[in-house]
Amino acid sequence: MRKYIVKRVLLAIVTIFIVMTITFFMMHAIPGTPFSTGNDTLSPESLEILMERYGLDQPIYKQYVRYVANVFRGDFGVSMSNGYRSVSEIIITAFPVSADLGLRALIFGATAGILLGIAAAMHRGKAVDHVSTVVAIIGISVPSFVLGTVFQTIFGLGVSGFVKTVFHTDFQLFPIARWESFRYTIIPSFVLGMGTVAGLARLMRTSMLDVIDQDYVKTAKSKGISRMAIIWKHEVRNAMMPVVTVLGRMIGGVVTGSYIIESQFAIPGLGKYLVNSITARDYTMTMGLTVFYSIFIVASMLLVDILYCVIDPRVRLTK
Repeated sequence: MRKYIVKRVLLAIVTIFIVMTITFFMMHAIPGTPFSTGNDTLSPESLEILMERYGLDQPIYKQYVRYVANVFRGDFGVSMSNGYRSVSEIIITAFPVSADLGLRALIFGATAGILLGIAAAMHRGKAVDHVSTVVAIIGISVPSFVLGTVFQTIFGLGVSGFVKTVFHTDFQLFPIARWESFRYTIIPSFVLGMGTVAGLARLMRTSMLDVIDQDYVKTAKSKGISRMAIIWKHEVRNAMMPVVTVLGRMIGGVVTGSYIIESQFAIPGLGKYLVNSITARDYTMTMGLTVFYSIFIVASMLLVDILYCVIDPRVRLTK
C-alpha cells in the first residue's frame, strides 16, 4: 500500500508541475503586457520601468525558473490588475466563498444523486425511474448558466412578484443575486449541484442494477434477511465503489465553485478574479489561480485514490 501511495503522490506532483508549465508559457504567448490592456496610456519610459520592476523584461526561461521557485515557496506574486495585492492574499480572502458555494452544491448534489439513483434502481421501469432519467438529461445537457437564468426568473423574480401581489410586500424568498444569508445561497447551490445530481443518479442506478443480481444478494434473500438490511448492507454498500471514484473527481471541480455561476449571481468568489485577470493579461493572477485550482483538484483526487485503496484492497494489487 505504501508503494501505491508514493506512486500516486509523485504522479500528483508531476501533474501539478505540467499544469504550471503549460499555464506559464500560454499566458506569456498572449500578445501585450499586463500594463497595456487596450488604452496604452503609459509612456514607453514608464512601461519599461514597470517591466523591469516585475522582472518581465528578462528572458522567458529566467522568468519561468523564478516563478517555479516562488511557487514552491508559496509565493504566487502580486496581482497587477487588483491594486498590486498579493495573489495569495486574494486567494485567502475569496476562496472561502467559492468553497462555501461548492460544498453546499456538493452536499446537495451527492445526497440527491445517490438517493435518486437508489430509488430508480429499486423501482426500475416505474415513475421514479423515469423521473431520474429526465433529471439526468436536464442536468447533463442544459448548461448551468441556462438553469441559473431559469431559476432566477421562476423562483426569484416569479415568487417575489407573487408575494408582492398577494401580500403587498417586497420580501424576496429566493434572492437572485449576491451572497449575504442562507436565502441567497439556495438557488446558486441548487444550480451548481444539478450536474452532480445527474451524473451520480445515473451511475448509482447502473451500479445498483449490477449488484442486485449478484449471488451474494440472492443468498442474503434466501436466509430471510430483511429487505432494508439487504439494500443498505449488501446492495448500496457494494454499489458505492464506482460512485466513490467519480465523486472524487467531482469534489475538486464543484468545491472550487463555478466561474459562470459566481458571475451570474454576483458571488464574491475567485471566479471574478480569474475572468478579470485573463481579460487584463494579469499573468501572475491567472497563473496563481490556475496553479491553486490544479493543486486543490489533484489533491482531492489523490485523497480519493487513497481512500479507494483502503476500501478495496484489490486496487493496490492491480498493475
